[in-house]
Amino acid sequence: MKKESVIYGVLLCFILTIGSIFIADLLGNILIKLNVVPPNSASPISGIFIAIIIGIIIRNTIGLHDIFMPGITFSLKFILRAGIVLLGLRLSLMEAVKLGAWGLPIIVICILVGLLVALYFTKKLNISKKLGTLIAGGTGICGVTAIMVLSPVIKAKDDEVSYAVANITVFGLIGMLFYPYLGHFLFAGDPVKIGLFLGTSIHDTAQVTGASLMYSQMYQMDQVVDIATVTKLTRNLFIIVIIPLISYLFYKQDVSKEVVTKPKWYIFIPLFVLGFIVMTIIRTIGDMTESASGKAYQLFSPEVWEGIYSIGSSIGSTYFLGIAMAAVGLSTNLKMFKGLGMKPFYIGLITALTVGIVSALLVSLFGQFITI
Repeated sequence: MKKESVIYGVLLCFILTIGSIFIADLLGNILIKLNVVPPNSASPISGIFIAIIIGIIIRNTIGLHDIFMPGITFSLKFILRAGIVLLGLRLSLMEAVKLGAWGLPIIVICILVGLLVALYFTKKLNISKKLGTLIAGGTGICGVTAIMVLSPVIKAKDDEVSYAVANITVFGLIGMLFYPYLGHFLFAGDPVKIGLFLGTSIHDTAQVTGASLMYSQMYQMDQVVDIATVTKLTRNLFIIVIIPLISYLFYKQDVSKEVVTKPKWYIFIPLFVLGFIVMTIIRTIGDMTESASGKAYQLFSPEVWEGIYSIGSSIGSTYFLGIAMAAVGLSTNLKMFKGLGMKPFYIGLITALTVGIVSALLVSLFGQFITI
């Protein structure tokens, strides 16, 4: 992808992000003046929410010139991942490992529920097993990424991939826009529970990121972004287990042994997850050396070190992830849902609702035992 071919789309996403932050602040000030919200409070309207909605409106009304599309795709693939990597600077390695480990039972149960419910209704509604498997993987594990990894493994057809991606897009988008409000209603004031809920109930990494950023902006609780991110990245790692298992099951059930293709080992390792871990290690070592000798890495004073990791994480959460969320809106073409039929959407709806309910129940019951 040429550098000059992506600049237009990235610039459009950046402008949309900055403009949406301004609009959210403006609307918040209006609500304060109207005494809808208390004086001196933060805007109850998220700039991320505004960016996504405006992006969807632009894409599906006036449309976008082809010149913007490479940059929008680049923002979704690379800038999103770069932003998540930089978020690692906000956590020490022990905090990340502790949260991931203690949240593991909730994550595992939600994944299994998503897989089993989707596959059960695939059989009941008599739709393509490959399509049902793609929907199950996308809902249970990591959204579109799981679909893209699974599709060559089970040799899914192009239309089956399109159905599954549309399914994950529509229900994940609905969850991203509304689950922050539901999470606040259910778990207001508890960032651990809200982060766990968003990280286990919403499908795609980009959608979880968008939901947690919305919550952070509306309720001034940055910790939710960290917890939702760690939860979702932990969930993503299960692709290492689930994809080979599905490959094996398809191979066992097909007499010709030609249904599946042995996947390459490296597709199971999400590099941005490793990047996130590396950043937590950098933060951890810096904090440890600062505590031991008064200077992080024997080079930086406490003030300078705090400035380094604060600026790095702020760039990731405010700008990189903001650009990526604008790209989510600009990439949502509602025409893709036309003519797809309803049965796959019934499965997606039932599975999404079931995973959301199970996640909320588990977080309500066991969330208080998880601390960071």
